Amino acid sequence: MNHSENRLLAILSPPVFEALQPHLKVREFAQGVVLAESGDPVTEVYFPYSGIVSLVVELKDGDTIETAMVGRDGVVHAASALDGKVSLCKSIVQIRAFLAVVPVPVIVEIADRHRELRSLFIRHEQVLLAQSQQSAACNASHMTEARLCRWLLRTRDLARSDELNITQEYLGQMLGVQRTSISIIAAALQKAGLIRYRRGHITILDVDGLKEGGCECYETVKAHYELMLTSDSMKKITRSFVVSDASG
Repeated sequence: MNHSENRLLAILSPPVFEALQPHLKVREFAQGVVLAESGDPVTEVYFPYSGIVSLVVELKDGDTIETAMVGRDGVVHAASALDGKVSLCKSIVQIRAFLAVVPVPVIVEIADRHRELRSLFIRHEQVLLAQSQQSAACNASHMTEARLCRWLLRTRDLARSDELNITQEYLGQMLGVQRTSISIIAAALQKAGLIRYRRGHITILDVDGLKEGGCECYETVKAHYELMLTSDSMKKITRSFVVSDASG
C-alpha cells in the first residue's frame, strides 16, 4: 500500500520517512473496533490510509459524543505516545479502515532523533484540539440539522466517498442526540434531494446543498488543518529541521 495515502507521512522529509517506513505495518480494522478506551495505556500509534477513527467521550449515563475524527489526514495516539502514554478518550473505528500501526517505543525513539516528527505531532494535536473546541461550540450553538450536514461533509472528505455505511443510531451517538431526531432530519434531507438513505447506508447526492444547510464549523475545521499541516510554513519548518539535524 502506498504510504503517501496518509497526508502526514507524505509531507515528512526523506530522512524521517526512511526511519519510520520499516516499522509501518498496515492492518485492516473493521467498523466498530475500539483502538483504546479512555485511560488505557497507549501501546501503538495509527496512521490511517483509509477509513475514519472517531475520538469520543463516554458519559456516566451511557451517552457517547464525538469530539473529533481522524482520517488519512492525521494520526491517532501520537501525542499520548510522546507524553503520558495514556489515552484521554475512547478511539473507535467509525468506517472500516486500513491503518499503519507503529509501536510506541519506535515512535518515541524516532521523534527523539528527528525533531521534525515531534513538531508535526504537536501541530497535529493542536489541530485536534481546535477540532474538539469547534465541535463543543457547534453542539452548544447550532441546530441538529446543521450539525448533521457538517458531520456528513467532514466524513465524506475523510472517507473520499459519497457512500457512507452509517446507521442512524450511530449518527445519534456521534452527535449526542436521539436516534428519532436523526431519523426525522435524515428524512428531510432525503426529501430535499441532498442524500439518499436506506438502512445503515447514506449516499450523498448534493454536496453544495449540504454546505448550504450546514454551519461554518465545517469550513473552520478544514481551515485549521490547512493552516497547520499543509501550509508553506510547515514545509519551511521541515526544511529547517532537516538542515539542523544534518549539521548536528
